[in-house]
Amino acid sequence: MLSFNSKKQLSQFLAEDIGKGDITSALLPKKRITVRIISREPAIVGGVVHAKQIFKIKGCNARILRKDGSKVRPNQTIMIISGDAGKILTCERTALNLLTRMSGIATQTNELVKKIPKKTKIYATRKTAPGLRYFDKEAVEIGGGKKHRLRLDEMVMIKDNHIAVGNSLESLIKKAKRKYKKFEVEVENTADAVLAAKEGATIIMLDNFTPNQIRKTITVLKNQKLRNKVLLEASGGINSKNISKYGQTGVDIISVGSITNSVKGIDMSLEI
Repeated sequence: MLSFNSKKQLSQFLAEDIGKGDITSALLPKKRITVRIISREPAIVGGVVHAKQIFKIKGCNARILRKDGSKVRPNQTIMIISGDAGKILTCERTALNLLTRMSGIATQTNELVKKIPKKTKIYATRKTAPGLRYFDKEAVEIGGGKKHRLRLDEMVMIKDNHIAVGNSLESLIKKAKRKYKKFEVEVENTADAVLAAKEGATIIMLDNFTPNQIRKTITVLKNQKLRNKVLLEASGGINSKNISKYGQTGVDIISVGSITNSVKGIDMSLEI
């Protein structure tokens, strides 16, 4: 697995915002200041380590008061930064953008985790903004969820379009089995779920199944003594309003795309 260089990525984020130079901060006198980042609403903090690194890149000192995963109240200080005024203000928006986004994902994930049984896990999807996948999925973990696949090279996942191009679901499963011990199969009906389980799929994604359809599929798998051989994942159209019903079906995994592709950032600000 390739290592991820977060410092390099953060430097690129900063460079994207600065361009040829922060011409507004260049107008300021050389002055050392101390600032704080506060949350203006209740939240689960996510991304403080990366926000600290952004300020550090420009030679500023940052002290974390509320670690990733901490609960914060409105007007509570998350971190304190000291250094050259111009450099701090140059970093302000990039640091806040990442911090508010990751905290939003962590908070949203945590709210969903509370609505399902502990044995059922919330998983992120690959529905993330390009360039932010590592940070988005880390935020999901901070909120109590799981990353699922970070990249396409981590695990085989046979989906509907693969089946449409390939000869059949069964033939693709047999090819996957010859090369990989673990693989996932997306199915759209109970019959295909049974086929995937019989052929040795590790995880079966029940795509756009209703809670009632999931229960019926689980019953069929149990009757054929296949249920304990696979992990079952519910996916498609799951949100805060219906996730409790999905959690009660007995699935092992619930994947939710909205926690990373429809992020509501937490309101935070930097105050001198």
